[in-house]
Amino acid sequence: MSTPTGAGRLDLPGTPVFDGDTSRRGFRMNKLFMSLRDAAARERFLADEAAYCREFGLTAEQEKAVLARDWQAMIDLGGSIFYVYKLAMMDGRSMQYLGGVFTGMGEDDFLAAMRAGGRRDG
Repeated sequence: MSTPTGAGRLDLPGTPVFDGDTSRRGFRMNKLFMSLRDAAARERFLADEAAYCREFGLTAEQEKAVLARDWQAMIDLGGSIFYVYKLAMMDGRSMQYLGGVFTGMGEDDFLAAMRAGGRRDG
């Protein structure tokens, strides 16, 4: 069975697609997020978040998104949800919190929707 390709595959309103172009665009930011697996790196990040972002060569827009914890902007700028979540965990945020942010539902409503079998759009 093959995976659909072409323009239709990317035409998913409201759904960011993490493909090769997105990966290249967010490479440095995702590399920063992955570095946060290490306790010493987390300490350095928390000591001076802006300087840590500059070490990884983030664009000004990416740095602004990271420092502001603008989760949607991080995704839009090439962040992978799996890597962005590493930063969210540092802030004590859950995946359900991010789900609420990305759906506009809020964490409690998102969690309730998942427990009830998932979102129902349209």
